[in-house]
Amino acid sequence: MNHEGIRVLTYNIHKGFNTGNRRFVLHQIRDALLAADADLMFLQEIQGEHHRHQKKIVDWPVLSPLEFLAGSTWPFHAYGKNAVYNGGHHGNAILSKFPFKLLENINVSPFPWASRSLMHGTIQLLDNKQDIHIVCIHFGLLGKERRLQFSKLSSHIHNNIPHDAPLIIAGDFNDWRGQADRLFYEHLGLQEVFHITHGRYARSFPSWLPFLTMDRIYYRGLTPIACERLDEAPWHTLSDHSPLTASFIL
Repeated sequence: MNHEGIRVLTYNIHKGFNTGNRRFVLHQIRDALLAADADLMFLQEIQGEHHRHQKKIVDWPVLSPLEFLAGSTWPFHAYGKNAVYNGGHHGNAILSKFPFKLLENINVSPFPWASRSLMHGTIQLLDNKQDIHIVCIHFGLLGKERRLQFSKLSSHIHNNIPHDAPLIIAGDFNDWRGQADRLFYEHLGLQEVFHITHGRYARSFPSWLPFLTMDRIYYRGLTPIACERLDEAPWHTLSDHSPLTASFIL
């Protein structure tokens, strides 16, 4: 986009494997992300490290999956570990064409067996000195877990982000019942871009026949000008989620 606006993309990449974990498709995901050409990418389930995959998969990248996806297109990138197991870990990542002023990974796991985190950062567009706050999230499958995570996110925003600062929160909410909306709108002043633009959330899961509204892009302090679910080839053959994009101006 031009310097007055920003295009964002959120995508659960399923650790670089296609549905059913039958094929390693991180190379195809990278090509698709390059073609989408968002300024800012919120990624969930990105593999940080996996020793067994690294030894067994022929085209496993020499660089870390984060560096492999970012390349030279997104020179500013960060990974936040939020699930650790024998031999590896995965988590959230933010890839940006703009430098980060601030970046932190915050544990929002209510249970030790359900590791979750949120990544909070700030960026500035090239022609604007105002901070844009960005948060990448991947919330839990259980309703009780999500309610606790929404509460932690709400407290973090209240305590750390000025109410008049532009804010984008994107990721995999696992919130197919839409419980986040009342909390986000009434208490945080956030709106969901597809709900505002099209009157409904985007159906993003499963990618081959989307009917669950798992992925969202919430915002405040910006004006949305477009949003789209990317469901054409090759997206439906990659992860089990469809990516969502949105464009904003300040």
